Amino acid sequence: MLKKPKNNWQQFKVSPDQTHHLIGKQPAYKSRFLHVMKFHQPGLAPVKSQEGSFHIDALGNPIYSHRYNKTFGFYNERAAVCSNNGYFHILPNGKKLYKERYTWCGNFQEHLCVVRDQKGSYFHINDKGERAYPQSFRYAGDFRDGYAVVQNDEGLHTHILSDGSYLHKKWFVDLDVFHKGFARAKDRKGWFHISLDGKQAYVYRFADVEPFYNGFARAETISDGRLVLIDENI
Repeated sequence: MLKKPKNNWQQFKVSPDQTHHLIGKQPAYKSRFLHVMKFHQPGLAPVKSQEGSFHIDALGNPIYSHRYNKTFGFYNERAAVCSNNGYFHILPNGKKLYKERYTWCGNFQEHLCVVRDQKGSYFHINDKGERAYPQSFRYAGDFRDGYAVVQNDEGLHTHILSDGSYLHKKWFVDLDVFHKGFARAKDRKGWFHISLDGKQAYVYRFADVEPFYNGFARAETISDGRLVLIDENI
């Protein structure tokens, strides 16, 4: 059982020289490191010293004895680390989540995480370290609000659900996650927005578009590069 420090790590900030954490203007602990990153739930932060990379608690103490090549923040109480054998995830007690090793790991979002295998293929694993679905992709992004962007071998993009099934079975040259019910999408004519069913929100195409905020999105016209506003009710 990990001893919970009394320090309020939610108030910690990284020092300007990135060697320790501050609470207000004062050091949060005595230790100094080569580099530190932000604290995340359950109150742990990745740091690097002369010995290697590891995680500390709010008192600046290591939470395990092992040292890695790289360590990253905890998300869903799982952190990506890199050893000589590859990337994988650990739990807050320092134990390995699974036996597999990958050429890259992302951070857990919505209890799912993107990994890249030895063949260069991408897919998601669940918070037990198991594959979330059988298929692999050329690229896969993080899940947001239940959907993730994936790219097939032809270079086209679509959205999938957490079980790997397709949300709308429509493919685009480029694609973004959904925000306020719309996603940025690109076809051969330019950028535009799509709804959850994969249908275009309007017939126009732009050089670039931003996500909708409070009913409006900024877009750049193809013809002369002007910045215009799009009403989601257009």
